[in-house]
Amino acid sequence: MVLRRASIAKHERLDGRRGGRACGAGAGNLRIELPGELMTRNEAVKVVRKKVNKAQARRELASAPDGERVVHEGSIPFGASLKIQRYRLDNGLEVLLLRDPAAPVVAYNTWFRVGSRHEKQGKTGLAHLLEHLMFNEFEGMKPGEFDRRLERAGAETNAATWVDWTYYYENLPASQLPLVIGLEARRMGTLVLHEPQVTSEIEVVANERRYRVDDDVDGAVSEELYKTAFTTHGYGTPTIGWMDDIKGFVPQDCQTFYGTYYAPNNATLVVVGDFREIATLRRIVKAYGGLKAAQIPLEDARPEPPQVQERTLTMHKPTPTEKVSIGYRGPALGDADHVALSLLNDVLFGGRASRVHRALVQDAELATDVRGWVSSFQDPGLYEVGLVARPGRTAVEMLAAFDAQVEKVRAEGVTDDELERVRARAELGLLRGLETCGGKAEQIAFYATTLGEPAGAFTRLDQLRAVTRSDVLKAARRYLRQESRTVITVHPQTKEQTP
Repeated sequence: MVLRRASIAKHERLDGRRGGRACGAGAGNLRIELPGELMTRNEAVKVVRKKVNKAQARRELASAPDGERVVHEGSIPFGASLKIQRYRLDNGLEVLLLRDPAAPVVAYNTWFRVGSRHEKQGKTGLAHLLEHLMFNEFEGMKPGEFDRRLERAGAETNAATWVDWTYYYENLPASQLPLVIGLEARRMGTLVLHEPQVTSEIEVVANERRYRVDDDVDGAVSEELYKTAFTTHGYGTPTIGWMDDIKGFVPQDCQTFYGTYYAPNNATLVVVGDFREIATLRRIVKAYGGLKAAQIPLEDARPEPPQVQERTLTMHKPTPTEKVSIGYRGPALGDADHVALSLLNDVLFGGRASRVHRALVQDAELATDVRGWVSSFQDPGLYEVGLVARPGRTAVEMLAAFDAQVEKVRAEGVTDDELERVRARAELGLLRGLETCGGKAEQIAFYATTLGEPAGAFTRLDQLRAVTRSDVLKAARRYLRQESRTVITVHPQTKEQTP
């Protein structure tokens, strides 16, 4: 691991217990203690030389000709013993490197700051369609060859599109890192968008929409919830897009979107694992340095106006029992209230010991399933709640019982025991997500893209540990307000209502 090292002179030990000059120790046997480890003088000299060489290499990269220049923007602590090295290429590409040689593997993430919120009306779903097309054909590379090369290298690869971002990742043996650098640079700069491939992928996405939304009760209700809750902001648009828009795309739509947003100055590249920092950086510069920066459009993100009245909607769907879907106005990921509201959600919905599960599922036997989630969006999103009724029980009964729990927590807050229980769960979940190189890379890239903080996971860990009962009470009273929520009630579809 890359450890924090102070100067040699400052940490020499002369007391004999650690092999200093006492007890007749010769200079060659002198052991030097640096924070976190003990080493010989020769080993320490090698460390210093390595640091000097790295600093020299960084200066050379910073003074290189145009297109090859790289600026080291600093080191960012990532936990107790690791550091993220932050670089930026001449074309604006942000590169975040975290060396972790615990295993001979690497995780490679490429995140683009574009999602469904950046789409225009009439062109919804383009970000998601591009994600599909980005696995297809590239200049000098036939369709499917990209995946085949990664498969032969033993790589795991996938991608995802969401409201604020789109990302691509590979987890693979460390020896195959040069391969993925070359392939991902091709993906960023040489995508081929011809009629047959685009038309074929449009039909794939249309079928995905039918499966995940049109023919899926939960997908359809979720889409309607966001459409009703957001009247202005782009979060009201489904990431998969509206069907009419999907069917209307032509290759030029995709080419324009790709040329606008899939640019180095709109991307963050994260590499985590067992690699040599400067050698890897030089490979990245060689592969990506020739890509041109784009003129990223100014985002016209209109803030959602305050909601002052409850919005309700009734749907009829092929479901065996009634359901309720609720969306309270929630905070943005970077808001101070986000952590407190997330802990409150765990008090209400986190497992069988949670308040709502005990009240609605175990005690009153009104529901078979209850769940809650605080959206982790760049801008204020929703605090979602879902309730599924037992056979013979109604949505009205469930909503009344849930509202009683909400009023209780708004009046009394949570107990010390509850807060400590959910805090421990949250800390464990966060730290487990950082156990692997892939987990580290994803969290670094997510927080860098969404908040501009590569080590945001550890900032959140500190925030979790600092939340008080008062913070949770304030969050409950600020966000769990009936007038600022949207409620959708779902009833089983009758034969007459079946399309």
